[in-house]
Amino acid sequence: MLTIHAAPLLLPVGAAPVVDGAVAVDGDRIAALGPYEEVTAAHPAARVRRWPGLLTPGLRQDRARELLTRCYHPDPREADELGELPLRGQAFERLAATMDPARRAGSVRRGLQRMLRHGTTHLAGPLDTEDHALRTAVARSGLVRLPPSPTPPGPPDLDPFAAGGDLAGTAGAPLTVGGRADLAAFDVPDEAALRAGGARACVATVLAGRLVHRAR
Repeated sequence: MLTIHAAPLLLPVGAAPVVDGAVAVDGDRIAALGPYEEVTAAHPAARVRRWPGLLTPGLRQDRARELLTRCYHPDPREADELGELPLRGQAFERLAATMDPARRAGSVRRGLQRMLRHGTTHLAGPLDTEDHALRTAVARSGLVRLPPSPTPPGPPDLDPFAAGGDLAGTAGAPLTVGGRADLAAFDVPDEAALRAGGARACVATVLAGRLVHRAR
């Protein structure tokens, strides 16, 4: 079924912003984008999903390998002991010393899920490795793999905006008719607020046309 994703502001990147914008998705492709009234008039039978704030392209995570192999993403059942944030540095090394393959694979899967919750649809970096847990989880996730990007300064962060880039420099690919339907919605009023507050404002992530994250 064709689905229209709509929001008060559409920022397609590479094209002008659209107030009260919409993106029509057919399968894994973008069928149309533009003003909501025009898109819905052209596709009157489509299901409509309305989101607050912004619609943007899905984001690119430049520190994917570090986040997945040098951080531990706690299981919710471990929150009392380990907290909810990724563990890195010495805390990670202490866990890694006794971590069995199943626990490590679970961390990788949770790391990918948490990236989706931050609007990420593209992963940059060397991810086709001999690391079976990493290779398998990334392949099954459906996230787009890109060549390595220059490593931003500072520690790795699930928020792709943590390095200080703008939307054009952080998006995986612009939204275009005929392009793959990778997009995200953020509950903020404009790009400045998105950059200031970060991708934790994500309320929905669409990966190849599938709604893979929806904030409760």
